[in-house]
Amino acid sequence: MGGPAVNQDSLLPSLSRVVRGLSALFWGLPLALLACTRTALGDLWSQWGLGLPVISCALVWFGLKQLERFRPRERVWVQSVRRAELLAQLNLALSPFTWWWSRRPEVTLFGASLLLMLFSALAFLLALNHALRRLAALLPDETLRSDIRLFTGVNSGLLGTLMVFAATWTLVREWPALAAGGDGLLDLLEQARVSLIVSLGLPPVALTMALVWKAKEAIVTDVYRDQRDTLPAGLP
Repeated sequence: MGGPAVNQDSLLPSLSRVVRGLSALFWGLPLALLACTRTALGDLWSQWGLGLPVISCALVWFGLKQLERFRPRERVWVQSVRRAELLAQLNLALSPFTWWWSRRPEVTLFGASLLLMLFSALAFLLALNHALRRLAALLPDETLRSDIRLFTGVNSGLLGTLMVFAATWTLVREWPALAAGGDGLLDLLEQARVSLIVSLGLPPVALTMALVWKAKEAIVTDVYRDQRDTLPAGLP
């Protein structure tokens, strides 16, 4: 009886870090999307300088660092988290360019860095969805596993479509000859590029947030039930 008690005692702090990490991801994802895009627009958000993009991307990275400590001997799980963490670090390193580009959009380096951040952010969401799928496989909730398996598949399709759209737009932008006769459409896309990123990026981000919240609630519910079951008879 002593062995299981020790395992339970060591599991609870690990699960609390997972809950903390999922909470950081839940709030960090939409904040990072809004802070980076609205700062790049150069509107009211840019008055805070590069602080908001950096802080929001750092919050996402912090969430992944918390997840990394859960079940460290599960090699496939740890590798999936570390892939997402590597891309989160890249996004964090590139986040200041959103503010710099809003001030000097004619600088080629700033524009190229923003473009790299766009593809890195899409790849990060794909990696995060894969990590959530691996997390669900480690939890005892079969409903959670089936739901996350379904919706991560949907999200992967959305993100893949976004990557194709972003790659096509980039090629047409760099080589206008590919869009012969479509100069008007290209100009319209160029003017609305940031708004398009926000509107097209919202569905996969919202779906990822829903999966993060569902995983967090499943863990909290299971831990609460386990703790309640271990109470002596007659206690609430």
